[in-house]
Amino acid sequence: MKKETKCIHSGYQPKNGESRMIPIIQSTTFKYDTSEDMGKLFDLEAEGYFYSRLQNPTTDYVAKKIADLEGGTAAMLTSSGQAANFFTIFNLAQAGDHVVASSTIYGGSFNLFNVTMKKMGVDFTFVDPECSDEELEKAFKPNTKAVFGETIANPALIVFDIERFANAAHKHGVPLVIDNTFATPINCRPIEWGADIVTHSTTKYLDGHDATVGGCIVDGGKFDWMAHKEKFPGLTTPDESYHGITYATKFGKEGAFITKATAQLMRDLGSIQSPMNAYFLNLGIESLAVRVERHCENAQKVAEFLEGNDKVSWVNYPGLKGNKYYERAKKYMPNGTCGVISFGIKGGRKKAEEFMKHLKVVMIATHVADARTCILHPASSTHRQLTDEELIKGGVAPDLVRLSVGIENVDDIIEDVNNALSFI
Repeated sequence: MKKETKCIHSGYQPKNGESRMIPIIQSTTFKYDTSEDMGKLFDLEAEGYFYSRLQNPTTDYVAKKIADLEGGTAAMLTSSGQAANFFTIFNLAQAGDHVVASSTIYGGSFNLFNVTMKKMGVDFTFVDPECSDEELEKAFKPNTKAVFGETIANPALIVFDIERFANAAHKHGVPLVIDNTFATPINCRPIEWGADIVTHSTTKYLDGHDATVGGCIVDGGKFDWMAHKEKFPGLTTPDESYHGITYATKFGKEGAFITKATAQLMRDLGSIQSPMNAYFLNLGIESLAVRVERHCENAQKVAEFLEGNDKVSWVNYPGLKGNKYYERAKKYMPNGTCGVISFGIKGGRKKAEEFMKHLKVVMIATHVADARTCILHPASSTHRQLTDEELIKGGVAPDLVRLSVGIENVDDIIEDVNNALSFI
């Protein structure tokens, strides 16, 4: 099936007389006829469900759909994108281990890695995604367990060179993890370019309606854990907390990673996505291909309008021919990148604040990547405690405005932005 068809049909195939729509199995537990039947589930000898903290039919249906869209072999849903990235890294690394990550990743992910996981004993080296080959090589250590990046950085909109970082990761015997939230599998499938694991904040484009918080982890099923046995003992040696199972041996390349994340991490940490949230997420995914095309089409027109406006000092959007990442975007995402644009207002922070006051259709919100056009001026909101000098040092210019273009009529979006600009 093509991706548009997969958005509708993947993950769940109803049998004769069954619900045509993915059913909501709103149950914490499941009944079995014998203890032996249930015991097979606890021993991972049979497929099925016994407690929704680990797995639930509704969430599994949706996870399978996302796995199919990404070209992966297994997936699991989590309570948020933050949980997805945490589970992914913690499934690979433990105290005393090291991870290489792009320095331009989403601020929440940066803090998760640099602060919280650092307290847990996992060390991170952050590299400029445009670093030299020599600098990238120096970032690896004998205890490195993964490389992490974003297809399109949030909010820097840097297009990640997936192949280059995949080659570097594999040279050192570790997987490449890619957060594909902004591009979505409609515009980019990182596994096809060498990534081994893909994560999502499903809260964004996959849901697409600002309705549910969630995350997803997809395993590409290609990384040979046993070939690097000494690096990944959690996957390649017996797990005494789960009946002595060796995940890589029992479930192979295709299933080891997600099975361990479920049986071990979800069991202990419980960052589950509820069946109801998964149901709403699936509704969003059904229209994903249509929405992403519209997001990109609208964003391109808005970016071109901003580029030609004399009250705008700069525009950053990978779809613009003059953009630094235009050619790379065409390589990895030939049909479009995302609906997010960043731009600067002439006159700096004060003019940007004045511009924001006059918007009518465009909503001021911290969110991005849903049907409604949203906008944020970090210097006057999320980063308002910082001086202009501190903002610049942190990579967020005082005049920077982040615009997440929705799927409304693009003329209404442009008219609203143009009207607001006329007041400054």
